[in-house]
Amino acid sequence: MLALFRTIDMALSIYWWFIIASAIFSWLYAFNVVNPRNQFVGMIGDFLFRVTEPALRPIRNLLPDMGGIDISPIIVLLIIFFVRQLLWTTIAPAFV
Repeated sequence: MLALFRTIDMALSIYWWFIIASAIFSWLYAFNVVNPRNQFVGMIGDFLFRVTEPALRPIRNLLPDMGGIDISPIIVLLIIFFVRQLLWTTIAPAFV
């Protein structure tokens, strides 16, 4: 059972980094630091969008319009942090 908890924790950790990479990429794209017409940059952006958008979209739909500021990645990161803490402090000790 511990292996399952470690696998879930690892998947959440990887997704945590995808969220951060997506936020940084969106800033670089918005400020024209990266070339959006470059095929490699486009592939990275498309991958990050497809991976993170299913988690970010429901949060964005719940949040009010904040004038161009998107805090949905922060909320998803907080949710991931909460789930990881819940996993290791509450659920895992019950099975060990």
